[in-house]
Amino acid sequence: MIKATAVAVAAGLGLVTLSACGGSDSGKNSADPADSKTVTLVSHDSWAVSKNVLKDFEKRSGYKVTVLKDGDAGEAVNKAILSKDNPQGDVLFGVDNTLLSRALDNGLFQPYEAKGLDQVGTEYQLDKGKHRVTPIDTGNICVNYDKKYFADHKLTPPASFDDLAKPAYKNLLVTENVSTSSPGLGFLLGSAAQYGDHGWQGYWKKLKANGVKVVDGWEQAYNEEFSGSAGGRKAGGDRPLVVSYASSPPAEAIYSDPQPKTAPTGVATGTCFRQTEFAGLLSNAKNEKGGKALLDFLIAKEFQQDMPLNMFVDPVTKDAALPADYAKYDVKVDAPKTMAPKKIADNRDAWVKSWTSLVLK
Repeated sequence: MIKATAVAVAAGLGLVTLSACGGSDSGKNSADPADSKTVTLVSHDSWAVSKNVLKDFEKRSGYKVTVLKDGDAGEAVNKAILSKDNPQGDVLFGVDNTLLSRALDNGLFQPYEAKGLDQVGTEYQLDKGKHRVTPIDTGNICVNYDKKYFADHKLTPPASFDDLAKPAYKNLLVTENVSTSSPGLGFLLGSAAQYGDHGWQGYWKKLKANGVKVVDGWEQAYNEEFSGSAGGRKAGGDRPLVVSYASSPPAEAIYSDPQPKTAPTGVATGTCFRQTEFAGLLSNAKNEKGGKALLDFLIAKEFQQDMPLNMFVDPVTKDAALPADYAKYDVKVDAPKTMAPKKIADNRDAWVKSWTSLVLK
């Protein structure tokens, strides 16, 4: 399952993954479910927020926020579905566009139109009109490249899906297993969006013939195999192309000491697949009023501007400005691949099975 964008993205020194604890009493559920002044956020493990930002919300709203982290995005959604009649919390954060249909079809959320939704881009409102979920952040899964490698070899970096299958890039790409990795699955969905329901298999045959390497997860691919990351250089990684995130170059640069003028890694912007994460008021939430206030906060300007340097994802509201450090190294992706949540739900399992048979056997 795709884990939040991000979510999962801290490249930097190759030593951390930015799944820092966020919130008051993180990891605890409400001690007293009947306490109307406590609101519980259920999330995947990569939730993070600045303490002062959360405390400001608590002070203004009068609610104390507790955070219950429930594994990766797929685990969190599955647990929420199983417990929907007696939910663990009031709001679930981290449902992305690959999991959205499953959550909605199982009646996981109750409708609520968050205050400030008019500031959220319409392209992110995948449940528009029903308001069962609220878009919170967005990001792109893309191939990253090692700038130094391509400069040293006087080779132009790839820019598109097609480029990756060319002989010039043979044995250069490492990607993740689509059945065990968020970015791996996103890259598969991007190729399906590019080449169609049946054409993507032929594309992956070409990638396999061109020496693509598959590893279990992002941490291994980025911090061990990829020659462009600090961790990869220390580990002796020899693959100058890796499936990661468009926000990996900013993270790589920001966590360098000293910070470079430009990021040491780049993004092949023609290989990107857009992820959007949502939050929703859980059906049978014990504190509906507090949950609504929390959803309002998640799309408010203060939180939206705090996200990039905590979770390395982009805001979805039009009035949010990127932090200066993030904006300095930000990579613009003008036309990422997208796919309707229902189409993902209808095809995901079959595509993963087909990919596994095609690429790993």
